[in-house]
Amino acid sequence: MQYGARAKRRQPLFPPSPEPLPREDEAAKEKVGLVPQPREKQRASRRGRITQASGTLTCGGDLLGENIYLVLFTVALRTCNCFLVQTSFVPDEYWQSLEVAHHMVFNYGYLTWEWTERLRGYTYPLIFASIYKILHLLGKDSVQLLIWIPRLAQAFLSAIADLRLYSLMKQLENQQVARWVFFCQLCSWFTWYCCTRTLTNTMETVLTIIALFYYPLEGSKSMNSVKYSSLVALAFIIRPTAVIPWIPLLFRHFWQEQRKLDLILHQFLPVGFVTLSWSLIIDRMFFGQWTLVQYNFLKFNVLQNLGTFYGSHSWHWYFSQGFPVVLGTHMPFFIHGCFLAPRRYRILLVTVLWTLLVYSMLSHKEFRFIYPVLPFCMVFCGYSLNHLKTWKKPALSFLFLSNMLLALYTGLVHQRGTLDVMTHIQELRYNNPHKSAASIFVMMPCHSTPFYSHVHYPLPMRFLQCPPDLTGKSQYLDEADIFYLNPLNWLYKEFPNNSTMPTHLIIFSVLEEEINAFLISRNYERTAVFFHTHLPEGRTGSHIYVYERKLKGKLNRR
Repeated sequence: MQYGARAKRRQPLFPPSPEPLPREDEAAKEKVGLVPQPREKQRASRRGRITQASGTLTCGGDLLGENIYLVLFTVALRTCNCFLVQTSFVPDEYWQSLEVAHHMVFNYGYLTWEWTERLRGYTYPLIFASIYKILHLLGKDSVQLLIWIPRLAQAFLSAIADLRLYSLMKQLENQQVARWVFFCQLCSWFTWYCCTRTLTNTMETVLTIIALFYYPLEGSKSMNSVKYSSLVALAFIIRPTAVIPWIPLLFRHFWQEQRKLDLILHQFLPVGFVTLSWSLIIDRMFFGQWTLVQYNFLKFNVLQNLGTFYGSHSWHWYFSQGFPVVLGTHMPFFIHGCFLAPRRYRILLVTVLWTLLVYSMLSHKEFRFIYPVLPFCMVFCGYSLNHLKTWKKPALSFLFLSNMLLALYTGLVHQRGTLDVMTHIQELRYNNPHKSAASIFVMMPCHSTPFYSHVHYPLPMRFLQCPPDLTGKSQYLDEADIFYLNPLNWLYKEFPNNSTMPTHLIIFSVLEEEINAFLISRNYERTAVFFHTHLPEGRTGSHIYVYERKLKGKLNRR
């Protein structure tokens, strides 16, 4: 590595791999000073060092063990990624993170039934609660910062995970293969769609990638059992099912480890004890009693399989729909790469198949559940691209364009109405002080929208609730189910007189015709319309309508 006049040049995004180290006999002579070192090498030894623990070259122009321009590019890309995702995916990205954090810091809001039943832990929401508390102490807790700062923090962590995947592949293969794996990771539409969301699945994926960097794969120079097991333990604390992909990896490590007892007693057990103790203490502080939420979570979702209350799919759903959709147009490259990749990557393929099989045994299935193994698939996709010769440019164009179009559509168009309507609710307070007496009733499938984390003002708000039956009733119906059986009758019974009526009703367009008589009789008028999706389904409509109640013959507009 040369310095001096040439050091002023801009470093390339992907710098060439360092030259091979000297042979053993020459290296030994250099250590004792028998071989004179070139002036450039002497300068390099003063300014940089080879870090054996991480297996990467660290110098004045490096960050996180990689070229600083590559790091800045990745962080900038994920930051843009964050701002180009303006749609909602699933309720958990708000109700299991931001809503809980807002309640922890500002002492108002709504906690779902999982928190009263102690199925969720406070470790993950505590990250965002810390951000909220700092903003509050600085007097900068505006609603926009409360929305975007946590997502930017998640985007930054995802960028670190991307870089760790690239660094790992450089160690296992070479820079060329690492570039293609990195390219596949960055242009994956589902990664783009999820990696900046405040989902426990997103944090699980981030921790899984970084843990894999320290896992003892054949050829890795950064293996560290304490570090990778600590990250796996943290992922388990945040989301207990995070251990599923790691079962074959942990078993392989244990099988190949010569000092098995030492591995368990001096590494795994201390790490498990510390992380579990940390989780117990945090949950004790906020629940007010000792609680092992990981056991409650696994008992509800796995042992009792009560997650079926929120929907169920056939056993083959992940193989026939879930995995192909998540992988998208990477699928042919993944299959091709499975045949080309060296034998040492077989454990990664086994991990993917194992995860799909285990989740297939559970009735309740979602795309995001298999998100943590998506980066494993990118290894095989990158291997495929590296071996393509004749059709490489058309393949790259196809892969990039197809994923970009899907990422932009899902990030900017599909299911955006539930966030746009919350901006409208913010304006009821912030743009018109006369709206301080407003009250909101969200008559949509429960948890369709965020709540106080996206309003940051204690407006009276209500939504249709849908807690599962925990008592064993055979014909149990939640509030949302009862409402949708006969919406019109339910409204007349729930609001027998005008004094109890909310000032604003928020509904999907498919409900308007059914409750039109009630809207007319109670003097409601549509004041705002928001596009939601081109693919309406069931109780979810293509648009969201906001109805405002007339008071004393006048329409109280914004």
